[in-house]
Amino acid sequence: MDEELKCPVCGSLFRDPIILPCSHNICLACARNIIVQTPEGESSHCRASGSSDYDYLDMDKMSMYSETDSGYGSYTPCLKSPNGVRVFPPAPIHRNCSITCPLCHQSVSLEERGLRGFPRNRLLEAIVSRYQQSRSETVKCQLCDRNPAEATVMCEQCDVFYCNPCQQRCHPSRGPLAKHRLVPPNQAATGGSQQQAARKLATCTEHDLENYSMYCVNCKTPVCYQCLEEGKHTVHDVKALGAMWKQHKGQLSQALNGVSDKAKDAKEFLVQLKNLLQQIQENGVEFEACLVAQCDGLVDALNRQKAKLLTKVTKEREYKLKVVRDQITHCTVKLRQTTGLMEYCLEVLKENDPSGFLQISHALIKQVQLSQEQWVKGALEPKVCPEFDLSLNTEPLLQSIHQLDFIQVKYPFTVPPAPILQLEKCCTRNNSATLAWKILTFTHSPVEGYVLELDDGNGGQYREVYVGKEILCTVDGLHFNSSYNARVKAYNSSGAGPYSKTVVLKTSDVAWFTFDPSTSHRDIVLSNENQAVSCSSYDDRVVLGTAAFSKGVHYWELTIDRYDNHPDPAFGVARINVIKDMMLGKDDKAWAMYVDNNRSWFMHNNSHTNRAEGGIMQGSTVGILLDLNQHTLSFYINKQQHGPVAFENLDGVFMPAVSLNRNVQVTLLTGLEVPKNYKQL
Repeated sequence: MDEELKCPVCGSLFRDPIILPCSHNICLACARNIIVQTPEGESSHCRASGSSDYDYLDMDKMSMYSETDSGYGSYTPCLKSPNGVRVFPPAPIHRNCSITCPLCHQSVSLEERGLRGFPRNRLLEAIVSRYQQSRSETVKCQLCDRNPAEATVMCEQCDVFYCNPCQQRCHPSRGPLAKHRLVPPNQAATGGSQQQAARKLATCTEHDLENYSMYCVNCKTPVCYQCLEEGKHTVHDVKALGAMWKQHKGQLSQALNGVSDKAKDAKEFLVQLKNLLQQIQENGVEFEACLVAQCDGLVDALNRQKAKLLTKVTKEREYKLKVVRDQITHCTVKLRQTTGLMEYCLEVLKENDPSGFLQISHALIKQVQLSQEQWVKGALEPKVCPEFDLSLNTEPLLQSIHQLDFIQVKYPFTVPPAPILQLEKCCTRNNSATLAWKILTFTHSPVEGYVLELDDGNGGQYREVYVGKEILCTVDGLHFNSSYNARVKAYNSSGAGPYSKTVVLKTSDVAWFTFDPSTSHRDIVLSNENQAVSCSSYDDRVVLGTAAFSKGVHYWELTIDRYDNHPDPAFGVARINVIKDMMLGKDDKAWAMYVDNNRSWFMHNNSHTNRAEGGIMQGSTVGILLDLNQHTLSFYINKQQHGPVAFENLDGVFMPAVSLNRNVQVTLLTGLEVPKNYKQL
């Protein structure tokens, strides 16, 4: 992650980085060097103010700097008081000054605070420090003007590395500096930076004595209580700092997951490209050997032509090798950038500084998302195939030898390879299954479409459920409480390729469904997300459920929400083409029980049977038990079976159904277990 830690101006690792409004980082010293001033004033005024842009250094350390040895690019004039103490005059105000980001070229005007108005990137400082320690780089003197020498000591109070000459000149062990503690650079790198980081609290850039405590969502920056009291964020969305820290960490981690998958695919792709190099080499050698064998069997004229043919083969091979090498180089660069960004982000996630993290999280998340977007479709596909699209014609007569040449013919397309099921995207919901797949193809085996196959849920024969070009498919209308085996294959003009690996998808144990507004009668009124039904007509109207059953045992209930004037609603099952403008059960497409406040009857094809005492009222529940293993239909009222088994020898596809008029309203309850006293096969 070297590039993530280097300043875009000086090209070195960041030192005292600040965050520009565009979210890019730059060294503080480099920022002073690129400040410009409008024609109203002199640019030197902008440079002169650099010494006070960041006064987070101790005053005793600053007192040792001069305009010639500071190393911070400042040439603020220094005066001496009568007692010999050097005094820095107040810096000029940054009027008409601006700074331009070297990366995005966005300019921003400096306010009276100058560069102090830009927050420090403490997280980046800590990461750079750890990075230097991990690489065991030699620590350089921070005060040498050119070609910094190796540092020999580090002052813990000043937080500055010195070589011997600079230490003698700028930090002598006498006077007020005699109390400062000088330690070796290596010891300072392991302990000093952490102590310094712990010593510096995250204070507000506007109010130096206030710590960050809240986060402004509109301004995308941490704020302190004094900022809120001043009314700068009155109408803004302000949230707790810790909560936003955790939220942005989660967003960055989620974005990293996506780019991590792309990096993994890129690594696999590089392996394929390297294998492709070997295949091209082997196929090229084999092709040359065949060509030589054919040419040796011909007459002298064929031998003269042989050199030309070999040249063409070599050019074809070199072209393919060049294309693959170029693709490897390009992919390697992109992968290195992506990997570097990932390592940097992981280091950021290790930091425990909420405000520092939130200062860079938005830009970092956007950068990770942009890194993911660069792996566009087709970026991980080889641009050439290992085969040579050449064929030697050996049948012409001897007089045609001088005209012998390659006939460039396209190989007949080979069948596509087996698709790869993306298990993380395959899932089931209720009685629907969603499958996704991908495939890696070469130019000689294009894909024209895919065939998705499922078995019957009992380990039986496969059947085609989808044929097309999409790589994501949802299959509806499956059996509940069933395990389906699914597989997919690709095809082109040469035929169908091999099947993918089989994936097992299990549907929901119980049925969850609602009333279906698309098939209901126009007088039907649905509410409560299609769970409750009533009617606007005095005549009976039919409404069906969204589920269709052809196997298994299913149980659902309906609660009587309103029951006026003793009507007789009907409950049961029906075919999809049942007549919907009369009572359920009057045609041969429905099997139902209609019930009033005192008694009930079973009805199918307008035949009334098995009158039973006992009815319904407001608050009652009616249960329907459809057992397609035993091919029976039974009814329950208030959890008790009502009458004998209503219908037998049921076979086919059935949908839940209700008929009612305006005097009744019911609510559907689904996803219920079969009553415990019911005996199943």
